[in-house]
Amino acid sequence: MSDKIRVLMVDDEAQFRATTRKILNRKGFDTRLAASGEEALEKLHENPDVVILDIKMPGMDGHQVLREIKIRYPDLPVIMLTGHGALPSAMEALDQGAFDYLSKPCDVNLLAARIKDAYLMGKGSKEVKEKRVKGVMVPINEYTTLSKEQSIQEAVFELKKTFTTKISTSRLMETGHRSILVMGAGEEVIGILTIKDLLKMIMPAYLYGAKPSTADSIQYSPMFWSGMFTESVKKTAQKKIGDVMSPAPPTIDGEANLMEAAYMMVERHTRHLTVMLSARVAGVIREQDLFFEIARILCKY
Repeated sequence: MSDKIRVLMVDDEAQFRATTRKILNRKGFDTRLAASGEEALEKLHENPDVVILDIKMPGMDGHQVLREIKIRYPDLPVIMLTGHGALPSAMEALDQGAFDYLSKPCDVNLLAARIKDAYLMGKGSKEVKEKRVKGVMVPINEYTTLSKEQSIQEAVFELKKTFTTKISTSRLMETGHRSILVMGAGEEVIGILTIKDLLKMIMPAYLYGAKPSTADSIQYSPMFWSGMFTESVKKTAQKKIGDVMSPAPPTIDGEANLMEAAYMMVERHTRHLTVMLSARVAGVIREQDLFFEIARILCKY
């Protein structure tokens, strides 16, 4: 797909429209907006590839708009957004010719995946083929990366941003990656820093050393632990990431099947895989990316 997929987002909530356009455009889509069903029908002349349509709107509701779209452009794929507990309405939309429906709040990664599927279906594919790893990965330019020489304090602040800068509304979620890739001088992945690594970092070394049998009752008492967390965190602020990070995630080819990715995660007890394309790091596939594929597949059954 050399050209951007044109998406028409139809919703009566202004903030949701603006937020969705910002996120989808960042993911490579060309997103147009409509504030009502009536406006959406007027914008069909802009030839969107996919329509994202809220079911509950004042004036023409989503069902009415869907029926009119299918009369004018029967092959135009439409993805319906429905509120929690509105399954009968969503199933009705499928009967009316909607490509799919997603419940709100909707994860933006799942929404983006379904847009791509709908686009392929709209271009004549009778069946959307199973994705490859590269089709569900997080591109490397969207992942937080640091060097092993940077401090833990820097890493914590950057990791915090993956939580605070993500969107979470009643209708849309954009979850943070909750880990940092550690890059070498040659732009290769040499490690990963997770929250679990930070928790291991602040554990006092003597907790794992030999101790007398009576020490257990002492070391786990409230008096023993008081203030220890704060002091341990302060002492580690200037440590280097390279001293704390976990080994780099196993690599997988971007053309590999999703089952291979699932097998590697299970067998190697890891939540991340580094995705390679043409001998270069292209992105990361996480366990939640595979989960979203599971959810997408089950939506049809």
